[in-house]
Order: sequence, then structure tokens, then C-alpha cells
Amino acid sequence: MELQGLEERMQKSIEVFKQNLSEIRAGRANPAILNKINVEYYGVATPINQVAGISVPEARTIVIQPWDITVLKAIEKAILASDIGLNPNNDGKVIRLNFPELTEERRKELVKDIKKIAEDARVSVRSIRRDGMDDVKNKQKKSEITEDEKTDIEDKIQKLTDKYVAEIDKLLEDKEKEIMNI
Repeated sequence: MELQGLEERMQKSIEVFKQNLSEIRAGRANPAILNKINVEYYGVATPINQVAGISVPEARTIVIQPWDITVLKAIEKAILASDIGLNPNNDGKVIRLNFPELTEERRKELVKDIKKIAEDARVSVRSIRRDGMDDVKNKQKKSEITEDEKTDIEDKIQKLTDKYVAEIDKLLEDKEKEIMNI
């Protein structure tokens, strides 16, 4: 396995981690929390952003305006069935999602959640490192590379791992600050 392939896999782990962080409700209105919600639209499960315009007119409000007014009830039903913890306000034309102020207890809960997500991302990166190290050991056993080359490649893999784990830690720290200082 080449270093570039390992780095691409580690970068994908970071992207998944960023995506997971963006879906965490941190007190501010963030349309990303709607990403996993599908609406029943003409018998097909369709993402909300494909049947409606989503905007954030205020810091704590998301407005969902369907392009086809007949899907309004289906959007409301899908939001209620999801686990985002918000009650939609339907005025007949648009749906408003109001984000309540986070309590201190809820903030601490969110921080625990993001720390778990960060640990999962670190485990993913370390797993990729292990795959790379195993590949290097196998190549050395088959005499495809020398002992010195093996050591050199292992050092490079470790530096790559350290770089991505540090990036995860930085993203975690930033999100933690965002949650605790709202």
C-alpha cells in the first residue's frame, strides 16, 4: 500500500468526522442537521434539500420552504419522526425550526458526544496506519523491501498518522469551544 493511498484514506476519515460534527446541534441554526432526513415525495424517500429551499434568516431559526406546497405536511412529519429534537412550526407556506437556548447540562452532553465521535475518527486513522504497517511488514518478509526501507516507510506512516490525529484534535477543540461559548 502506498503512502498516498493511506493519506487519501486518512483524509476521508477526517471528512467523515467533519460531516458528523456539522450535524451536531450546537444551539445555532445549522441546515446540516437536516441532511439525514428524507421526505416521502411521490412514493420516494427524498432528502429535504431536494424538495425545498432551506435558509437561516436568524441565528436560531431555519426556514424550510417547499417548492411544491403539497409536500409541506410530509416534511413536517419527517422532521417529527427524526431524532433532531426540534418541533416544526407549519404556517401553511413554510416550516420554521426554532433552536432553543442550550442549557449547561446539554452543552456538556454534546461535548461528550463529540469526544466520542472524535475517538471514533482517531480509531479509524489508527486502523489505516495498522493496515499500512502490516503491508510494509509483509513486503519486507517477501524481500520486496529492505529493513532500512521498512523502517523509513514506517516512520513516514507514523508521521502521517500523527498529522491526522492532530487535525482531529484541533477540530474537536474548535467544536468544543463553539458549544461551550455560545
